Amino acid sequence: MTVNALTASVLAGDRGRPPAETVAASVFWIHHGTRLAGSATTYLNQYVLVRLGGSFGGCAFEAGEIDPAICRDFSGLPLDTLLREGPLPLRIAALDAYLAEQRPHRSAAEAEPVTLPAGPPEVRAKARDAAIAGLLEIGQGARVGLIGVVNPLVAAIRERGGEPLPCDFNLRATQWGDPVTDDMHGVLERAEAVVATGMTLSNGSFDTILERCRDRDIPLVVYAQTGSAIARAFLGSGVSALSAEPFPFSQFSAEPTVLYRYRAGDRG
Repeated sequence: MTVNALTASVLAGDRGRPPAETVAASVFWIHHGTRLAGSATTYLNQYVLVRLGGSFGGCAFEAGEIDPAICRDFSGLPLDTLLREGPLPLRIAALDAYLAEQRPHRSAAEAEPVTLPAGPPEVRAKARDAAIAGLLEIGQGARVGLIGVVNPLVAAIRERGGEPLPCDFNLRATQWGDPVTDDMHGVLERAEAVVATGMTLSNGSFDTILERCRDRDIPLVVYAQTGSAIARAFLGSGVSALSAEPFPFSQFSAEPTVLYRYRAGDRG
């Protein structure tokens, strides 16, 4: 299965209520920057979000890829219009919203809720990335491809004995000076396990990562704010484990929030 095949099955009504019968109550756009204490890196992120009933779908995108006018143009339209006609980030957010509404993370029996503590951004980020790294089952010194670099996750992988192979389109070095490559294919060939961000859904690389990890029979852990319910659909079909963080994301709150961990062997 690919992301396009999953979208086609949703549009065909194979996964529940036909999306033509549902309405995207709101589409909204968020742009924010974050610099964690002790870091010289400022993360700049953009998200488009879709609200469908009691659920949200989210997708991060690159600067300039879409603009706030998308909120005016698509809010209040049938969801199938977003899935067919929207730019890729909006299609991902709409698909995520649909799958989350069909089966919210909070009611998924196989999901393990993990509460992130109240506190400043660096405390919450460290707890989040420790929860993600906890999904890795690796031996000492194992090479872990990290597709989408956040510094606390680099540290969390090292704390579990792994050797991070960081890859990102926007960063050139980690907080500790480790070089960051933009050659995803080289990382996928060298890695003994892969941790990838959900943003790979929005830049079109998710299917490639999924296929290569399947072919090499290596674990793929996805940490997803973007497309968390989409990534869940691939558990056991290339995705070994998932940290799903539905909106509102941890960086938008100082209060306790919940993420949901899944493992491919678990069943609800």
